[in-house]
Amino acid sequence: MRLIDRLSAAAKKASVHKSQIMESMGLVLRLKQGAYDEYKRRHDELWPELAQALEVNEISMVIYCLEGLLFVHQVAPSSEAWSRMNQLPVTARWNCFMAEVLETDDNGNVIFQELPLTFAFGSFK
Repeated sequence: MRLIDRLSAAAKKASVHKSQIMESMGLVLRLKQGAYDEYKRRHDELWPELAQALEVNEISMVIYCLEGLLFVHQVAPSSEAWSRMNQLPVTARWNCFMAEVLETDDNGNVIFQELPLTFAFGSFK
């Protein structure tokens, strides 16, 4: 099957509609040396109160890892959803918890870079 046919078939299967995706963001972070297994375990055991907060704010995300770099793609219905999420105490606790396995600056803040949008198609356009 040609790539364009596979992409078209995948797009037809997608359950996300354009009206649902208002804010999309890409980030890149770096794991501390040898921390992948612990990083993965912590996400596999995501705190129920954090999962609930993400669901309430309709935030979805996926994280990919390559050679210690984490590529995060997250979507939310609005910038207000991001703001609400960032103001929650559980978010601050999670960020401190994850700082143990991610590269941080001299103040202990997780270092990340927001990725510029390079291409969007379909639901993300």
